[in-house]
Amino acid sequence: MGGHLDAARGAYARRDWLVARDEFGRARAEEELSGDDLYAFANTYWWLGQLEQALPALAEAHRALLAEGRRRTAAMVALDTGYTYGLRGEEAQGSGWISRGVRLLEREGDCAERGYLLYCDGEGACTAHDLERALALAGEVLETGRRFGDRCLVALGVLLEGRVRVKRGEVEAGLALLDEAMVAAVSDDLDPGWAGNIYCNLMLTCWEVADWHRAGEWTAVTARWCEAMPGAGPFMGICRVHRAQVLQMRGDWAGAESEVRRVCDELTGFHVSMLGEAHYQLGELARRRGDLAGAETAYADAHRRGRDPQPGLALLRLAQGRPASAAAMVTRALTGAGADSLARARLLPAAVEILLAVGDLGRARHAVDELGELAARYPTAGLRAVAATAGGAVALDAGDTATACALLREAVEAWQRIGARCETAHGRLLLARALAGLGDVDSAAIEREAGLRELRFLGAPRPREAPKGRSDGLSAREVEVLRLVADGRSNEEIAETLVLSVRTVERHLATAYQKLGLHGRSARAAAACHILGTDAVA
Repeated sequence: MGGHLDAARGAYARRDWLVARDEFGRARAEEELSGDDLYAFANTYWWLGQLEQALPALAEAHRALLAEGRRRTAAMVALDTGYTYGLRGEEAQGSGWISRGVRLLEREGDCAERGYLLYCDGEGACTAHDLERALALAGEVLETGRRFGDRCLVALGVLLEGRVRVKRGEVEAGLALLDEAMVAAVSDDLDPGWAGNIYCNLMLTCWEVADWHRAGEWTAVTARWCEAMPGAGPFMGICRVHRAQVLQMRGDWAGAESEVRRVCDELTGFHVSMLGEAHYQLGELARRRGDLAGAETAYADAHRRGRDPQPGLALLRLAQGRPASAAAMVTRALTGAGADSLARARLLPAAVEILLAVGDLGRARHAVDELGELAARYPTAGLRAVAATAGGAVALDAGDTATACALLREAVEAWQRIGARCETAHGRLLLARALAGLGDVDSAAIEREAGLRELRFLGAPRPREAPKGRSDGLSAREVEVLRLVADGRSNEEIAETLVLSVRTVERHLATAYQKLGLHGRSARAAAACHILGTDAVA
């Protein structure tokens, strides 16, 4: 055995991918490598983000392992190869390799490696919301891992059970299981690829239930773990996206942007969801800073990479002064989310803001009621803060300033504890309006100045002042309907554009006619002329 091979194996064991790659290359020039060594060599390319080199190296390792009669390990290499093709967006080849791996394992009978197939099936069931099946599969994965002494499988079984329990509303128990799996993931006892899978699942769960404190803590730990592996390209890129999410929440927008832009550079040759998420985060940062053109570009880039740009794009439309488009977008996004409670929880806060902007207080109240139910079912500090903020905004719009004040005080305190600076600032501005409505002008001024000072620190634009009342008494929604009437739209077309029922459109028109003193067959044409005239002098 040559010195280069010893050096390569040692570097690989300590996860120094750069040295391991170079030493394996030198060793291969001197002697024939075993299947295990070829697999390790291929993995160094993968961890360095060099997929063009990793794929043929994986195929060579697979052939060598089959020649050695190591069918189980060869099957795992086939699965890795399929996954790697998937990262490049080459789904047909990826599917073929995965099918080969599954077929090999099916011939092997009961073995630890089949536990990984069970885990993949469990992930699929969890994603499809077949939670009973996913929970049963989690138990099988855990039992398989214990039976064969496979610590990685044990951790994956614990992880899958945690994910399912959170989705079922058993949040405290589920998050405790995820923490347990993460302890194993960062202990260096597990294969780093599967450890990365555990981390990504934990972060996904944290963002689903708005547990930003836990997300921040584990991101810091994982960043240190990852930085101890020189050259950990793709996984470090994924870690940076999650770190950027945490930095954005905490108000370090410059740091968040720096992390995300590095990801866009490092993962350029990958076809992964995290690249789409990176561009979405750039859109969020640009929108919050008032860079609406930059946000438009970033959301489009995210969409091209498979990341649904909602609710950010709907909020961008609102900021661009296109409330009808914003309402249509967020409504369709909620329809698409269906009964997925955690997906709806990410959309409902934006829906409340947009619906209030278009004057649809009734639907905004329904959204707040749903948010309250979700915060009760998934009782994390983040979801409670979101629900209190939305509830306070609706109460304020409805003129119930006492209720608004109580809810918004609760929200501001919660956002401060979480460390969410932008959300705290906007909560303070809403609270200032509620306090002013109660006649507490001094307290309102204090809250308003604190909120504006925080926004200046973040580099966020000053919120637009609420529009002054119109002399004709028309509401924002009535104006919107009449502008579409003036554009020649029928009631049915207006209803489709504004995502309302035809009956609601008719009610808005009747109220508008009454305010303008219009009657009879000429009312529609006269109202259209009126709105065109007021727009012309606005």
